Amino acid sequence: MSIRNAYSTKPLPDAVAELQAALSGTDTRLVLLFASPAYDPAALSRQMKDAFPSACVVGCSTAGEIAGGKMLTGSVTAMALDSEIVSGAAAVVVPNLSAGIDLSRAFEQLEHYFQTARSDWAMDKYLGLVFADGLSGAEERLIEKLGDSTDVFFIGGSAGDDLHFQATYVYAEGKSYRNSAVLVLLRIEHGFEILKTQSFLPMGKSLLATAVDEEQRTVIEFDHKPALVAYAEALGIPPEDAPAQFFDHPLGLMAHGEPFVRSPQRSDGRSIVFYCHIKEGMQLEVLEATDIVADTRRAVEKHKNGRREIRGLIDFQCILRTLQLRQEQRCEQYGEIFAGIPMVGFSTYGEAYLGHLNQTSTMLLFH
Repeated sequence: MSIRNAYSTKPLPDAVAELQAALSGTDTRLVLLFASPAYDPAALSRQMKDAFPSACVVGCSTAGEIAGGKMLTGSVTAMALDSEIVSGAAAVVVPNLSAGIDLSRAFEQLEHYFQTARSDWAMDKYLGLVFADGLSGAEERLIEKLGDSTDVFFIGGSAGDDLHFQATYVYAEGKSYRNSAVLVLLRIEHGFEILKTQSFLPMGKSLLATAVDEEQRTVIEFDHKPALVAYAEALGIPPEDAPAQFFDHPLGLMAHGEPFVRSPQRSDGRSIVFYCHIKEGMQLEVLEATDIVADTRRAVEKHKNGRREIRGLIDFQCILRTLQLRQEQRCEQYGEIFAGIPMVGFSTYGEAYLGHLNQTSTMLLFH
């Protein structure tokens, strides 16, 4: 098979041995690795590279794992893709995210590997994956730099650590890193699609960010009023009740009728701290929650019907969506959506696709 997926809950090195037995193939080009923070990141990355020495081995720590339609915790999940799907794969590390982001060296390395100038990377053949330290606070700047550097789409997620918020790791070619990002460039042979899905609709009420602390991801004022007051007025509730609504009523930057979700994290006095940044002058819609399982099933079925076969799928799912599914006891229903599709994924501290997002699943579908 050209795409294989597996998971293990065994300790190291037995987990790697189990994955190696399940994933080994004759021409593996890429191995994606998503693991609970219970696994030592340096040992896991090194052992997986030793197990697949000729493949590009990349991934990150998680806030929950997904494999074969199962939502897991405390596991290590992996996907192997051979040359029938991915004819080329190269990974580069962007270090010291907090000190500033310069991608020039990274793109020089990728151009050297593919022996092709980035201006010649065809968007229907080349695709990027991005895994970032989920505690770096640098994802917006990283993704903006990627957009300035290439027209190739990058999709991915921020590493997690099971909501401990202490240390998250990215893996590349046998090593693990903090305060860093891993960029992976793929040359894909038979086509791919990117699917972004979120379970929210606009309520018809908007807020204009008029004072922000972008570096701290904090909105001080909406519509020249204290942010918490303006948000509460939009929902018709007292300000003291507003934080209880953050989960079900995030904000959305609308583009072509689609919300790009910005989720409130907490109130800070009468300001609101978000999980991703909001720029001054940004017009946002107040959103209301819909049904995650139904919405995701509808989105995946749309890509199944009348289109080419989905040969594999990677799901970068926001931890907030995972928490909701756990609370509603619907993790099994969510997993059933992907029955029969080789798939892996993980619960992220933020999703990457045309920006840094929240409460979203960004999915990569291989044909």
